[in-house]
Amino acid sequence: MHLQPHLTRPGQTGRGRIGRSETGSHQISRRGLLKAAGTAAGAVGVAAALPAAPAAAVGYAHPGLLHTGADLARMAAKVKAGAAPYAAGYARLTANRHAQSGWTANPQATVYRGSGSPQNYTILYNDLHAAYQNGLRFHVSGESAYADTAVAILNAWSAKLTSLAGSADRFLAAGLYGYQAANAAELVRDHAGFELERFRKMLTTVFSPLSESFLVGHNGAVITNYWPNWDLTAMACVLATGIFCDDGARVEQAVEYFKSGSGLGAVRKAIPVVHDDGLAEWLEAGRDQGHALLGVGLMGTFCEMAWNQGIDLYGYDDNRFLKGAQYVAKWSLGGDVAYTANTRAKGAVGGWSGSETASGAAGVDPAMTRPIWAMIANHYTKRRGLSAPYLTRIAAKAGPEGGGGDYGPNSGGYDQLGFGTLAFTRDRSTTSAGGSSTGPSPSVSSSLSPSPSAPGAAASGAAASGGSAARSASAAPTGTEAAAAKSGGGLASTGSTDLVAWTAATGLTALAGGLLLLRRRGRTRDGAGGRAAGGAE
Repeated sequence: MHLQPHLTRPGQTGRGRIGRSETGSHQISRRGLLKAAGTAAGAVGVAAALPAAPAAAVGYAHPGLLHTGADLARMAAKVKAGAAPYAAGYARLTANRHAQSGWTANPQATVYRGSGSPQNYTILYNDLHAAYQNGLRFHVSGESAYADTAVAILNAWSAKLTSLAGSADRFLAAGLYGYQAANAAELVRDHAGFELERFRKMLTTVFSPLSESFLVGHNGAVITNYWPNWDLTAMACVLATGIFCDDGARVEQAVEYFKSGSGLGAVRKAIPVVHDDGLAEWLEAGRDQGHALLGVGLMGTFCEMAWNQGIDLYGYDDNRFLKGAQYVAKWSLGGDVAYTANTRAKGAVGGWSGSETASGAAGVDPAMTRPIWAMIANHYTKRRGLSAPYLTRIAAKAGPEGGGGDYGPNSGGYDQLGFGTLAFTRDRSTTSAGGSSTGPSPSVSSSLSPSPSAPGAAASGAAASGGSAARSASAAPTGTEAAAAKSGGGLASTGSTDLVAWTAATGLTALAGGLLLLRRRGRTRDGAGGRAAGGAE
């Protein structure tokens, strides 16, 4: 029997709003000063609710998850001009069956994912990708029929969905589809007819509570039982919900977990070793290629959403994510990479226990791809002016990137929203790393004060990272083809069956609040004007 804590937390709907000018720039209408909940309550039993925390009204930039207003304007201008590679990226979008204005939603009251339940989560992820793709197509084409379709899909779900259920995989559903739902809605949040408050309620009562409880209690498992991707899905959901709902407490929880969380999704645990060649091994490279690609995509998504609010996690810890992404890119291209053997404890707190050892990087299929590379490569090479040859090479190989529906029918093909060639290709910034942009050093404070510089040039420790990181990431890709290519079989267990023998209940400690200071300053944006491999497990 699974131990399945069902924790809820009252929705926190912020009231700070951002006005958007006709040019796509943003004016910050308020600055938030939040004192979050004080001391956490003690352990609470399974099925108990997390204690309520005061709502955190913070003004975040909107649109401001994966795409800013300037990003959307850039896409439209480039496609209108027929510029490469934007036109090819847009062609992939318009060819996708999800990106058509005739899409009709099929909302469910309860979405199930995992064994032992009538799984229907494929309905949800197909509808969410249709909403996102129609929203993106609206911003590029200007045709309101696509925005109307996205609004209709999202309104249908917010009117009906009340719960996520199933095995432990329900946490994956909450994390993956929570961050995707927020991103789809962010594209049409100001469009006529969109039920903004009802959608906020769905995010804060259906999706985010499960992700928050996973980061706190990991479904009652020992802390290393779940691979990094489980944390990363939850982190992405909590961060996206926090930004969409102007909720500083959730943003703080997600960002602090990235920096110093207890689980394997924290950046130094997901990327545990920096090697002498400047590449940093990805923990799940010892598992398989599909999950490593998923992890890179999720961490990139997390960093991009934070960056668009002036929080530089791309550069955190001397560009650690760059070194890890370079490692996975080189390995996925067939290159040889170092790997430090590690043993991971598994099991339930107070229940069964075991361990698993990964002794080397798994074999790869150089043909395997996911739409994750354009966003990351463009950040480091165009925004920051750093050398990232493996990222550049694999992004070129993967382009033009598609989205959900272009990478197979199973859930792994829908774990990323995609279309990075269209959305993230950018001209080189006039301010490179180590230039005039300045920002808080990641070692100075853990507070979430967004950088006063433009998000496109925010530089958390830029001067330092522009030195060592640029040198460490600059080696030319030379590795040989990996001898063993991954077979076409299914991926390893999600962890659900690992916990079948659980009988003990585990208390979950509520989150402690703290002092959060968020400053928003007017800023210019950069730019002109069954599971397939890679499934979340």
